[in-house]
Amino acid sequence: MTKIGYARVSTTDQQTALQVAALRAAGCGVILEEKASGTTTAGRTELARALEFLRPGDSLVVTRIDRLARSIADLQTIVGTIRDKGAALACTEQPVDTGTAAGKAFIDMLGVFAEFETNLRRERQLEGIAKAKAAGVYKGRRPSIDPATVRRLRVEEKLGPTAIAQRLGIGRASVYRVLANIDRT
Repeated sequence: MTKIGYARVSTTDQQTALQVAALRAAGCGVILEEKASGTTTAGRTELARALEFLRPGDSLVVTRIDRLARSIADLQTIVGTIRDKGAALACTEQPVDTGTAAGKAFIDMLGVFAEFETNLRRERQLEGIAKAKAAGVYKGRRPSIDPATVRRLRVEEKLGPTAIAQRLGIGRASVYRVLANIDRT
């Protein structure tokens, strides 16, 4: 029986050191780390490796359920994959036992709370952005394409959208978007 640890943080400025220490203390022989959002399983290569590595009798160990998934649908899919492989899921900070009915219910509740927390965070973020926009503080990203340059290349140099895109190192669709806005004004 092998204990495979999985540590995840959301951003590159966060560290997995505390999770890794807890997973080592729990007896994990292999620990996979990743810096990726937990709101989806897409692009989480280390999670995919951990799930692929599981064999019957093994355990996937995380510190908390929210390190594994932030949505109930993703959590249920991951737990189903673990179960289908004949393995188990364990948490160092939460009493999770996927082998019992109570443990299955508890893990679903933890998943619901993780998803709820993510939704609340998203709502607070959108409220903060709206408030900043209303105060004139948040103006979004500065434009990376100068419409005057696009217009000059189109009118004076008679370049087509593809040539303009190549000259400026931008996508052709961006050129079409700028030209459409120029035509409206």
